Amino acid sequence: MERFVAFLRGINVGGRTVVKEKLTQAFTSLGFHQVSTYKQSGNVVFETNTANLQEIENKIKDKLRIMLGYEVPVFIRSFTQLKNIIDHDAFKSQNKVGTSFLVTLLATAPANFQLQLPLTIPKSTAQVISAKGTEVFSATHGGGEGALPNPFLESKLKVKATTRNLNIIRELVEKYDSVIKKQL
Repeated sequence: MERFVAFLRGINVGGRTVVKEKLTQAFTSLGFHQVSTYKQSGNVVFETNTANLQEIENKIKDKLRIMLGYEVPVFIRSFTQLKNIIDHDAFKSQNKVGTSFLVTLLATAPANFQLQLPLTIPKSTAQVISAKGTEVFSATHGGGEGALPNPFLESKLKVKATTRNLNIIRELVEKYDSVIKKQL
C-alpha cells in the first residue's frame, strides 16, 4: 500500500465546518486504510492499493460532494512527491526572518506558464519565487498575505489550486514517514 495526502480546499473556512471524524469516516468508506487528518481537517492522510491518482481524486471528490452538498477541490500528493517538494528547497536564497514559505499545489501543470519569476503579487510584498511541475513556491511577510498566492495563481494560471505552509508539508513527512519506516 502507498500512503498519500489529500489536500482539501475550502474545508473549515467560510462557515463550512467539517469535523475530523466525518472526514475520516468518508475516506474509510471509500476503502482507504490508516486514515487520519492532520492539524486542519483539510489534510487527510490515507493508504490505498490504487496507484491511479486521478481515480483516487475522483472518488474523494464524488464522496465529499454527496456528503457535504458542495464541490471540494482535492489535490492528491504521494509522500515521495512531498519529499521532492522539500528537497527542491525553493526558499534557500530567501531571508528567513519574518517570512512564511508557502507551497501552492496545482490541480495540473499549467499548459503555458508565462509568469516571469520572481514576481511580487500586486498590492502586497508577497512574492511568487519559483515553480516546478504542479507546485508553485511563494514567500509572504505577514499582514494577511498568506491568503494571496492561491487566488492570484489561479487567476493567472487558469488552474485550481490550494496553498499550504511549507512547515505543514515538512511536518506531514516527518510524522508519517517515520510511521511508514516503523511498519517496514
